[in-house]
Order: sequence, then structure tokens, then C-alpha cells
Amino acid sequence: MATTLSSANNARILIVGDVMLDRYWFGEVNRISPEAPVPVVRVERREERLGGAANVARNAATLGAQTGLLGVIGQDEAGSVVEGLLSELGIDSYLNRDQAISTIIKLRVIGRQQQLVRVDFEDAPTDTVLRDKLTQYNALAGNYDVIILSDYAKGSLVNVADMISVGRKLGKRILVDPKGDDFSRYKGASILTPNRSELIRIVGQWKTEEELTAKAQNLRQALELEALLLTRSEEGMTLYLENEVVNFPAVAREVFDVSGAGDTVIATLAVMLGNGAALPEAVRIANLAGGIVVGKLGTATVTREELSL
Repeated sequence: MATTLSSANNARILIVGDVMLDRYWFGEVNRISPEAPVPVVRVERREERLGGAANVARNAATLGAQTGLLGVIGQDEAGSVVEGLLSELGIDSYLNRDQAISTIIKLRVIGRQQQLVRVDFEDAPTDTVLRDKLTQYNALAGNYDVIILSDYAKGSLVNVADMISVGRKLGKRILVDPKGDDFSRYKGASILTPNRSELIRIVGQWKTEEELTAKAQNLRQALELEALLLTRSEEGMTLYLENEVVNFPAVAREVFDVSGAGDTVIATLAVMLGNGAALPEAVRIANLAGGIVVGKLGTATVTREELSL
């Protein structure tokens, strides 16, 4: 029997990772600049959305889960905007203010429904704030059912191995959206959710499905994972378990914008698991959620109604 999300607020999800603010400037493009061969965008509308690990939290909260977010922001206006957006969604904010850095911002300029440029503002958190964050994590982890470690390689998860160790001792399901060239620091997590390019960086290219399966299973075993979930864009998803490989075909009706799709997938997966769904069923629903969100502009969410749950 399929698990529904009618009682999703029973799921308690803690998201830890790189917190960002996504800013969107929308406008019309009617001419080319006389200063350089670039379009001139006359900005008519601005939007601000939670990004990075904060977007994962936004997705979990939208599905009704009791959601907490642990991360680092700057002592600045953008950090205050993030705090305000979290409050509007009822997300418990455990954000550490670091006076030495600026809040990570991704500014996207959109003209004629197409992204023309993205401008990133980012600084790595200081060691003192990261130590405080780890202490706070140790105090919070026991209060949640599922822990998501959302790694965007911006410096907030330098203590990820310690976090996994603590979560594992507490018997928590630990889901990781990984980044970088070294996955060994994620050893002992429950589930990793790399995309195709991220997995290639770790295990190399493959020519056949059999070769991919061998590489994925070897990685899963080496990292002592319960499962490895590979997201494959138009090819859907593949779930690698100890004694089984399950393929989930893509369900996207139309791909408009893939930004944030991984956030939606891991958040939906966590919420389903937090409500007692079996892992294959949780992945099926997460795959459906990913297919819906790529049809929306920018970092977006899905609702229980859209998932027919």
C-alpha cells in the first residue's frame, strides 16, 4: 500500500548545509547595449527565494513536515531576508550569524523567460562559527527523525564526517546530497543522492548499464551506505540497494528549469521516509516530485496536491 502524506507533519526533518538566498530580477529585453554586445534588461519585478540547503527546508516544509534548518548566514540584510522567509514557512531556524562573511547570494537575471546571467556572492564560514554549529548539531540531532546534509561545497559542511557519526550513533536516517571529488567523508551515511555528473567525478565514465551497476554498488559498499540513489535527468533515477537495483523512469512532462530539482528530490525522499514509507516507494514519489518541479521556473517546490497524496 502506498504511503500518503496526510500525516506528513509527523515527520521531523533536520536540514544542515549551505544556506543561500536566491534573487531573481525579471525584465524585458528590447535592445543591445551600446557599450558591449550584451542585452539590456529593464528590470520590472524582483523575487527572493530560499536557496541551497534552505530550499531543501522549504520543500520539506511545503510537504507538511516539521522542519529545522541549521547553517550559517552573514550579519547582513540578505541574512535577515532568509530568516524572514523561514519564519513565513514555519521552519525552525538554527542559523548562525557570522559577522566575518556575507550571506551567500545567487542573483539570476531573467529576460523573456530565459536566464541571461547568474551572479554569485559567497564567502566560506569562519572556523569559530563552524565549531559552534557542530556543537548545536550535536544538541539538535536527537530531536529529528531524518537528517539531510545538503552539501553545495561552500564550506558549511567541513564537519560532515562528525555529523554522520553522531547521527548514526543516534540511529537516524542520514541523507546526503554530495559534492566534490571525494565521497569518503560521507562514509556511514544512509543514502547518497548524486546526479550523473557528480557520480562520474567519483567512479569515472561507464559504457553499459552493467558497468554502471558494478561501479555504483562498489561505491555503495565502500561507503557502507544503505542505498545509493542516482538521479539521471531524462533517464529518471536508479536506486542501488544491497540485493536489488530499481529503475524509475523520468516523469517530467516538460523541462523548463532544472535548478533546485535535486533539493526537491531529497526533501521529498526524507519526508516520505519520515512518514514510514518503504525506500522504493519513497523514491517513486521523490521521482514524481522532481519531474513536476523541473516544469517550474527557478528554485521551486511541489505540494501534496500535485503529488496526489
